[in-house]
Amino acid sequence: MKRRELLGTGLILGTTSVLGCQGNQTTAAAPAVHTKTKVKWRLVSSFPRTLDTLYGSAEILADRVAKMTDGNFEIRTYQAGEIVGSLEVMDAVQQGSVQAGQSASYYYIGKNPALAFDCCVPFGLTARQQAGWLHEGGGLELTRGLFSDFNIINFPAGNTGTQMGGWFKKEIFGSADLQGLRMRIPGLGGKVMAQMGVAVQTIPGPEISTALERGAIDATEWVGPYDDEKFGFYKFAKYYYYPGWWEPGPSLSFYVNGKAWEKLPSDYKYIFQAAAKEAELLMQARYDARNPAALSRLLQSGVEMRPFSEDILQKARDTALQFLAESAGKDPGYRKVYESWKKARKASFRWFDTAERTYAQFAFPNA
Repeated sequence: MKRRELLGTGLILGTTSVLGCQGNQTTAAAPAVHTKTKVKWRLVSSFPRTLDTLYGSAEILADRVAKMTDGNFEIRTYQAGEIVGSLEVMDAVQQGSVQAGQSASYYYIGKNPALAFDCCVPFGLTARQQAGWLHEGGGLELTRGLFSDFNIINFPAGNTGTQMGGWFKKEIFGSADLQGLRMRIPGLGGKVMAQMGVAVQTIPGPEISTALERGAIDATEWVGPYDDEKFGFYKFAKYYYYPGWWEPGPSLSFYVNGKAWEKLPSDYKYIFQAAAKEAELLMQARYDARNPAALSRLLQSGVEMRPFSEDILQKARDTALQFLAESAGKDPGYRKVYESWKKARKASFRWFDTAERTYAQFAFPNA
């Protein structure tokens, strides 16, 4: 596989004139397509179709690819449960039963703990910082090295931005209130919560509301106001906590089976990458545009927002960073990714603390 066929963002933008504007929509202008090969792919998602922000990025990908190839490259998308379950996407792509998938890589830390860095880790990078590390800081090359062991090529598929801390049936005043709490929370955030006394459960998104309603869990996290409102969590738990320290900037991914990718004509590869980039950009824009109004509606319905206590945040941070350092000490492959991420985090935090935070602290409360 040639590097130029994987990492050609600049060439993509120049060749396909990717970002044009029609009204309020950012669209992909079609290039002159010389290949007329007919290609049909199936893409399975970890998310339901009702979540038009998450699942929507897969639909954007499929739509743009079809338009830029005059319909010759067709990607049919399937929501969670249609072909495989929410947490089976990576397996399906690896095995080649489908050509592509859309998921969150921290779902698969059982396969390789370092896969979490492709998505996010507790007290890690924000959306912009994660994108900077992946696209310009060597992160994507490192995570692709991890996925190559599974015959998969990963492409960033979008970000939610910093998430909320989730829905709780009772108030949580300090870390002592977490003891024995039954909470749905995946990934490394779940491992940190488990060390803090939480009875962690991993439940696919479409099943969370039922578990919350029936009392199988006492709390859950998901994304933020727009998606959380759709799932109706506020009907069963009225305390809405923030921030989601375990997901400060989670990046979703498109997975492509390595053999399927090799079979693509070269221009289809560039087109796929251009479409994936647009999907990545639009997901974040949609969340930023839709979360504010959703939060207002939730508050009007009687939801009570609460910040996590300093006690909880400090213990969670200490536990998380210790966990990451210990994991790096056990595995050279993990350590290689961790050291790159850690360096980027330190530099990025210093810069964002200088300009972004000081601006936000003054301007946001005085809007």
